[in-house]
Amino acid sequence: MSTEYVITYKAENLYEGPVHKAHWQFLIIPEQNTTQDLVSIDFKNSINAYDERSVNGFGFRSIRIRPKKEFDQIRFEASFKLVKHQTNPFELDSGLTPSEEYEKINSLDFKVDFEPFLRFTHFTSLPDNSQDLFKFRRDISIFENLQALNTWIFKAIKYSSEVTDVQTTLEQIIEHRQGVCQDFAHLFCALSRKNNIPTRYVSGYLHQGNGYFGDAQMHAWVEAYIPNMDWVGFDPTNNILVSDNHIKVAHGKDYDDCAPLKGVVYASGDNETTHSVEVLSQEQQ
Repeated sequence: MSTEYVITYKAENLYEGPVHKAHWQFLIIPEQNTTQDLVSIDFKNSINAYDERSVNGFGFRSIRIRPKKEFDQIRFEASFKLVKHQTNPFELDSGLTPSEEYEKINSLDFKVDFEPFLRFTHFTSLPDNSQDLFKFRRDISIFENLQALNTWIFKAIKYSSEVTDVQTTLEQIIEHRQGVCQDFAHLFCALSRKNNIPTRYVSGYLHQGNGYFGDAQMHAWVEAYIPNMDWVGFDPTNNILVSDNHIKVAHGKDYDDCAPLKGVVYASGDNETTHSVEVLSQEQQ
């Protein structure tokens, strides 16, 4: 069974004074991979500025905009159509005993191969007084430990869109126990990496027809590497494994690598920005 999705991304920027120069990079194009087939891309803006397609350092496609004329208002709209294939992550099996799994992840070769996703960053560093928040058990598999971590974060942190922003650190999240999907993902990355599990921060879209928690813009989850099982997706915001409701755009070490929109604008006065995402689905036979 496959599901066809149509995703509509909209953004509007209003400026008090004229914009003399601007440069934006959108990281919003769904990835083409074994679980999702990207069918079409449509991107436009209200001032008909030329857009360029490029690839970032992790190999994901981005859209760059550099307007050639002054403006005080600009709207962006992107539409993507893709087909998502149904998978069952519970069918995965490393074929290793827990002791064999831990022996492998603690080997020097493994640590060298996965160093970028074992590295702690500004957003995935635990404060000194919280090193023992969650402990892995060595008598159960890595997959079982990661499922338990997924559940622990879901219960420990309350979903709230009014408390944090894109610069919030884990120290603040742990203190206030509230946050949004990127905060849940950063905490998962930190605790998983602390236990020598390579973990990637993932950005994408979530079909929320089943009542999942998530932003009205883009969603965040994680992928952890388990020996002999490859990368497995976990969504701690909703305490589920990643499924055909999750549409991946990009991954990186943390939010900074996956920010859907980055830019530099030269203008005077205040500005106002709004974003929205709509994900519609239709089952295929």
